[in-house]
Amino acid sequence: MTPLSKFSQRDKELPRALPGFEGINRYWDKTHNFVAAKILPGEYYVTSGNEIVVTVLGSCVSACIRDRLIGVGGMNHFMLPATSSDFSHHVESGGPSTEATRYGGYAMEMLINDVLKHGGRRENLEVKIFGGGKIISNMSDVGKRNIEFVEHYIVDEGLKLISEDTGDIFPRKVVFHPITGKVKVKKLRSLHNNTLIKREEEYQHQIEEKPTAGDIELF
Repeated sequence: MTPLSKFSQRDKELPRALPGFEGINRYWDKTHNFVAAKILPGEYYVTSGNEIVVTVLGSCVSACIRDRLIGVGGMNHFMLPATSSDFSHHVESGGPSTEATRYGGYAMEMLINDVLKHGGRRENLEVKIFGGGKIISNMSDVGKRNIEFVEHYIVDEGLKLISEDTGDIFPRKVVFHPITGKVKVKKLRSLHNNTLIKREEEYQHQIEEKPTAGDIELF
């Protein structure tokens, strides 16, 4: 799930990442004056240190989850497979999980489990969600389905949703500081190139080809 590291010359000064997250792209963010971890579609990152997590979202969704008492937290970046035609029925009827919801559940549970593994407590978790924009007008609204999924997941799991900025037609840059819980969101009114669109299209193709991950039990 993680790319090769692309550290800057400040590599030697960066604090060590938590076990399992060494491959995430981390660097010194001059704009925010923090060590930053940049996540791509299909990735997530958890930290107990004083650093930020950054991503850019189109139709994908990110959940920012933290323990409000100790500040350990992180962010994921995921999309439901566009081929799941029965997702709307699942939402309306509360029926059994589809392949799409199992995939989204995996993305959420991986993040939550790592927050808990590093000292967080389930009763102290707070969640903020972002993304799900319809950035390509002639495509199916997978962003809307991503939003519906994560909102229902939060309710079903009894988690506390603090805030959200979802939908619309714009991509977003999201900057999350788990220790304080602060999130900065910048809506990108225009794209200078189609890198984001290509990235999400490649990610969509990837998740539709590979099998859904197995069930994960929350602890």
